[in-house]
Amino acid sequence: MALGPDTRYTTGAPGWGRSATADAAAVDAGLRSYMLRVYNWMASGLLLTGIVAYVVASTPALMNLFWSVGYAANGMRVVSPTLLGWAAMLSPLAFVLVLSFGINRMSKSTAQLLFWAFAAAMGASLSNIFLRYTGQSIASTFFITSAMFAGISLYGYTTKADLTKMGSFMMMGLIGIIIAGVVNIFLASSALAFAISVIGVVVFVGLTAYDTQRIKADYLSYAYAEGTEEAGKRSVLDALALYLNFVNLFQLLLSFMGQRQN
Repeated sequence: MALGPDTRYTTGAPGWGRSATADAAAVDAGLRSYMLRVYNWMASGLLLTGIVAYVVASTPALMNLFWSVGYAANGMRVVSPTLLGWAAMLSPLAFVLVLSFGINRMSKSTAQLLFWAFAAAMGASLSNIFLRYTGQSIASTFFITSAMFAGISLYGYTTKADLTKMGSFMMMGLIGIIIAGVVNIFLASSALAFAISVIGVVVFVGLTAYDTQRIKADYLSYAYAEGTEEAGKRSVLDALALYLNFVNLFQLLLSFMGQRQN
């Protein structure tokens, strides 16, 4: 009985016999596609947040529902949240908790819907920045944040260094600035507020690099199949992590770079 050539070890042959080069190329292509989906979700969420924030701030009827505007003795505008404003400020945290802890029990479409709802709620909570800062300083700070985020995320994606320890350290720093922020609500110290902003920028710069590397490592470990429920849900959750880093970095930079309205 004549036997044909053994093709199990040739490039492009199906199954376990494919070459390592072909397998590596397939994984690399899948990783690029997955990361692009994550960044698209993040960018879409930021766009929706920006639109909602601008619409609320530029529509007097909506603005009055969320914010009460007054003026201090020095002429500086003072913006205080209404009851609905407090709800808008606290609701994003509820969405983050539901997505983070309930992602395994929900469908892909539910996760995506919650992400859109989260981005819209975040837009309402951020609408006050248009009442506090000039439009020019908001735009310039946004572009600076975008450039910083892109460079940091690229570093996290390409570096060979293990950022796990740095990520753990940054998470401790995040807990620290949250506690300091709560304390400063009662102290109202401008020096402490400035220190929180500076340290916060460092923390979210580090978290951006760490989260990017973590997302890449998770994909390489689990290799989510394209188009599956798992890949869809994970991309939303990973986009949420990068989105939060971007928004917090933007707000911290704006706090000491933005030009306030009088």
